[in-house]
Amino acid sequence: MNSRISTSPIVIVANKELRDSLRNRWVLFMGSLFLLLSLSITFAGSAVRGEFVLPALTQLMSNLSTVSVFIIPLAAILLSYDSFIGEQESGTLLLLLTYPISRTQILIGKLIGHSVVMMITISCSFGLTAILLYFVSGKYDAIELLNAFVVFITSSYLLAAYFIVLGYIVSLSVTEKAKAVAGLLFLWFLFVLVYDLLFLAILVADFSFVGERVTHVLIALNPTDLYRAINVINLDDTNASVFFVNDVTLNKGVMYLVTAAWVGCLTAVSLKIFKYKH
Repeated sequence: MNSRISTSPIVIVANKELRDSLRNRWVLFMGSLFLLLSLSITFAGSAVRGEFVLPALTQLMSNLSTVSVFIIPLAAILLSYDSFIGEQESGTLLLLLTYPISRTQILIGKLIGHSVVMMITISCSFGLTAILLYFVSGKYDAIELLNAFVVFITSSYLLAAYFIVLGYIVSLSVTEKAKAVAGLLFLWFLFVLVYDLLFLAILVADFSFVGERVTHVLIALNPTDLYRAINVINLDDTNASVFFVNDVTLNKGVMYLVTAAWVGCLTAVSLKIFKYKH
């Protein structure tokens, strides 16, 4: 049974992607960046006021999610933008397709490998932050701290997976790596910045048709807003910087499922594109 799993084409492709990321020190670089950012937000956030005071857990998680919603998608884009166009330009994709392996197995193997890379990076960096926070501060309840970071890390996995698959779609749809980078940066800007500004404008304008149901739909249409909402609502932070938090009554589990559905839908789209790609 174990030998069958180890020789599965999906596992072989996943292992190859994981080894490549470890060999070129991608995991070390991004993990160090995530750790530096999370430690800075956690332990140095109050330095601008000339004091050293650890924030309340609700404020800390709000700050971490606000920064991570920018950084995690960028990391996922950097990891996946050349997954197909890069190998196509180098000729390795054509060589890979000559082996007895289906296109579905190639794409799923890449997705598993890249997802594991992001899981290692996110878990090590933010997990270490949580451990240091507990032992250094002594002011946080262990159960609340564990719950907050488990939700934060899990939602970060899903956000990363979404942008990884989005990277595959763009990588399969362009003819040059430069176009893949440009296209993904545009999508990052659209989902992370522009969408939120438009969302805020709609809420502030106080249109009569914008009720709770419309707010939920607008959040569900953008996984980055789902990510923010999951982490803020998890701690019932009514003073959070996320502008729509008081209008959200969605269950946390539902938001997880919606984000996972986005990942599944984009994976199906990328498989469809890859199937007909020559």
